[in-house]
Amino acid sequence: MACGGFVCSKTSLCILNLIYVMVSLLMIGVAAWGKWFGLVSSFRVMAAVIAVGLFLFVVAIMGLCGAVKHHQVLLFFYMLILFMVFMVQFSVSCACLAINKEQQNLLLEIGWNKSESMQEDLERSLDCCDFLEVNYNESCVATCFKDQTCRPCSVIIQAYADDALQFVGGVSLFFSFTEILGVWLAHRYRNQKDHRQNPGAFI
Repeated sequence: MACGGFVCSKTSLCILNLIYVMVSLLMIGVAAWGKWFGLVSSFRVMAAVIAVGLFLFVVAIMGLCGAVKHHQVLLFFYMLILFMVFMVQFSVSCACLAINKEQQNLLLEIGWNKSESMQEDLERSLDCCDFLEVNYNESCVATCFKDQTCRPCSVIIQAYADDALQFVGGVSLFFSFTEILGVWLAHRYRNQKDHRQNPGAFI
């Protein structure tokens, strides 16, 4: 059968959603692994990653069930949700790729001030103290604090922020195009007939 046929559309949609299922399980597993081994002590960060993973898992299962059963309602809501996710993710990826240094610094400082547990994680892993200026009269979990040789965390974070934002923006942009591909596949698949079941029916 030609690639534009019913079977090819169904198979492509199933494969795409199976990839989404694996990605979502990987996100949940990495977040749980990081929490279990104490790599991430911030409950908010872990909960956010797990929530995104669960959301992607639910959407992927919805698309998978809709594809297997050729269910019109499931496919419609799958298309709708996936298109909204595409719009948000595309906007975020463009923002990550277009952000300048001043905006980076402002966002990093806002993020730093939001969570004390995340501050401790960064201080421990990057071996730095405080954000803009090291204050040795306060406590710090970094090993360099005992020798009073610490650098401000902003210096180290900013060195990696550019590459991290470019990477996140690029990966997010790539996945946003797979989402619009999923919307297109679901739309085409919804309007195709399964000639093996009933040539006259529009299931």
